[in-house]
Amino acid sequence: MAKFKWEGVDKNGKRAVGVVEAQDLREAKKLLRAQGARPIKINPPTFFEIDLTEWMIDRGLIPPFGTKELIQFIRQLSIMVNAGIPIVQAFEIIYKSEKHPVLKRTVRNLARDVSEGKTIHEAMVSQGYFSKLFVNLIKAGEAGGILDKILVKLAEHLEKQQKIIKKVKGALQYPMIVCVVGAVVVWGLMVFVVPQFVDMLKDTGQEVPFVTKLVMDTSAFFGDYSLYLVGILVVGGLSLKVWIGTPVGKAIFDRTMMKLPMFGDLVIKGNLASFSRTLSTMLSAGVTLTDSLDVCIDTVDNGIIQDDLKKVRSLVLQGKTLAEPLQQIKYFPEMIASMVKVGEQTGNLDMMFGKISEVFEEELDETVNNLTKLIEPLIIVVLGGIVATILVAMYLPIFMSAGGGEG
Repeated sequence: MAKFKWEGVDKNGKRAVGVVEAQDLREAKKLLRAQGARPIKINPPTFFEIDLTEWMIDRGLIPPFGTKELIQFIRQLSIMVNAGIPIVQAFEIIYKSEKHPVLKRTVRNLARDVSEGKTIHEAMVSQGYFSKLFVNLIKAGEAGGILDKILVKLAEHLEKQQKIIKKVKGALQYPMIVCVVGAVVVWGLMVFVVPQFVDMLKDTGQEVPFVTKLVMDTSAFFGDYSLYLVGILVVGGLSLKVWIGTPVGKAIFDRTMMKLPMFGDLVIKGNLASFSRTLSTMLSAGVTLTDSLDVCIDTVDNGIIQDDLKKVRSLVLQGKTLAEPLQQIKYFPEMIASMVKVGEQTGNLDMMFGKISEVFEEELDETVNNLTKLIEPLIIVVLGGIVATILVAMYLPIFMSAGGGEG
């Protein structure tokens, strides 16, 4: 927010001067009109009066708040709402203690918008930092007069969602780090260690075995073209990222990820666990099934799964039960579809999807553990084999020479 100095006439028709905080000149005029003032002159802040933090936020130089900060904000707000503190006052209290600059400004803007007559969910939409799930749950909480309970549910949901994401990322992160470290070690051997042996073997003038010659040629290639290889990898990685960002590339990438052994299970179960958990939270908050499905589809990362769930929603809108189209999805377990059917028949669909999310989360844990157990020894064997081949290839001519000398 910037401070604009103004001169003009106040609501009583008297000459007045003052300061108004606004995002820009247009908003400053709007705020003054809302106060009944008629500004004749409005002076924007000089360079030395600009709030540096606000300036950096406006230009995206400060990253937005993450899930951790959001959960803390929700917890604080739920406590205050439950204690009967008016919502605007609750926002003002949180604003004073908030450390993250982007969230601090967002809370201040929420307090301002709500005090001007907007509902909480309308104020959150205008900020642009809150997901469709977040806004819809707050809307349901306001309509039902159970905002404090909804806030608690939302915090619990985000915590469990974050836990799922960490599990999947953790399973993928470890092997990637080990592979990168292993690649650097192999590169170091090829570029710095092998050339020492090559010089020594050239001095002896003896003929080298095929495996040794292969390693020597590979070492020479790395020595001459390492910078080019790094450039190719960087350009290739960026090109792949851009390609995945296109509709066609995203579809191919998502389909490929689903078909990979072990990793495919990780992707499918992770997305279905997230979908089930979100749907359970939405339904328990009193949101309709079709609206809940619409929001839940946005929480799914994989485009193929997302398209399948959109078809499910379309069929539900046509009058089908939820269990029927879910049974048509090949990767959706039959037992889970049967649980959905029971939930629909008993009217406990929200509770049933809570149980289903727990099933998927347990299976996800098992898949992550199995993947880790499989990948760790596999990486060690592959990297160990490469290093062993390099060392054997370099020492083999020396052993051969020593054997020939004894003869």
